[in-house]
Amino acid sequence: QVQVVESGGGLVQPGGSLRLSCAASGRISVIYAMGWYRQAPGKQRDLVASITRGNNIHYAQSVEGRFTISRDNNKNTMYLQMNNLKSENTAVYYCKPTLSDAWGQGTQVTVSS
Repeated sequence: QVQVVESGGGLVQPGGSLRLSCAASGRISVIYAMGWYRQAPGKQRDLVASITRGNNIHYAQSVEGRFTISRDNNKNTMYLQMNNLKSENTAVYYCKPTLSDAWGQGTQVTVSS
């Protein structure tokens, strides 16, 4: 089972940008789909964006146009570019293969002035 490590979170002001990285222990090129998820305080974990092996991409409506998901199969790494961040984007962000039940530790994103 592929293990993942998320990084790139931090504190950013509203309107700012961050790029999250998801480094996988194995070949992501063979994984059907991978996703970014987030869990805000007191809320359920939900899907932010996903990308399939064939580069079909899905975004949650709330982030479409501001977030961009991508994958670099040569580096076994997936990314989430987040622009025009809002306070409601504050959450712990996780990545994983969409069909896996194994979660990483996540990376904290805090959007605050």
